[in-house]
Amino acid sequence: MAKVLVATVKPFAPAAVEQIKLIADKAGYDVQLLEKYANQSDFVNAVADVDALIVRSDKVTREVIEKGNNLKVVVRAGAGYDNLDLEAATEKGVVAMNTPGQNSNAVAELAIGMMIFNARNGFNGKAGKELKGKSIGIHAYGNVGRIVGNLAKGFGMKVYAFDPFLSKEAIEKDGVIALSSVEDLYSTCQYISLHIPATEKTINSINFDLLSKMPKGATLVNTARKEVVCEESLLKIFDKRDDFNYISDIAPDCKDVISEKYEGRCFFTPKKMGAQTAEANINSGVAAINQIINYIEKGDKTFQVNK
Repeated sequence: MAKVLVATVKPFAPAAVEQIKLIADKAGYDVQLLEKYANQSDFVNAVADVDALIVRSDKVTREVIEKGNNLKVVVRAGAGYDNLDLEAATEKGVVAMNTPGQNSNAVAELAIGMMIFNARNGFNGKAGKELKGKSIGIHAYGNVGRIVGNLAKGFGMKVYAFDPFLSKEAIEKDGVIALSSVEDLYSTCQYISLHIPATEKTINSINFDLLSKMPKGATLVNTARKEVVCEESLLKIFDKRDDFNYISDIAPDCKDVISEKYEGRCFFTPKKMGAQTAEANINSGVAAINQIINYIEKGDKTFQVNK
């Protein structure tokens, strides 16, 4: 009987765990839970005899992978997978996967929700502004970006997008204006919604030069990764422009400085909330267990992220 470890410091919702277990049981798989563990060593020790691993934001390090004597596949329940050591997985012949699209609606709704919260001054009773008539730039037009654009159109916003991996036709078929460069996106849009992954090329790529191009009333919305925004540039743009706002699902390391000096122009969720809905919990958990079964039984590597 194949063993699947669900290792989550932030546990799945009970309904998601129940569905994971039901699907696994039907396939003849045994599910073990490691929830709210206190130390990384607890995680490392728990993988010794499991065939598959499901995680959320948990760090699947080289040590975890090397300790997994029987480990064949690890699935990150979510789109981002920078918490997986892909090199170590590849070296050991472990297939690493993500579950793209399963959390997309939850993340997109959070992005719009934070925009409204910020535009209305945190609902503090003072007059705010409306989203209608404003321009929003979608930086990376993937699963989440596409939904953000669709929701923004519902608010009467003018939607632009830049994605170097998509054709102009692929973007504009959704009624979104495709721009040819990231500089054009930032100089055109009052709101920028970030959906880029944290890679060698993107880390610290959102810098002062880009942010300074934004029109008056600029608001940067980050539901991606904190590392993509250069914090030195962030502090500089706050200092140079009193119309700049930053709202993020991932608090920067300089959070305390920004919150203290620029109150009312920033908002950070207390912990990463993008995928924190009942629906996203279930969707990503169910996708993860199905992908594990499909890989072990059929060799299906559709969502593999390492080679």
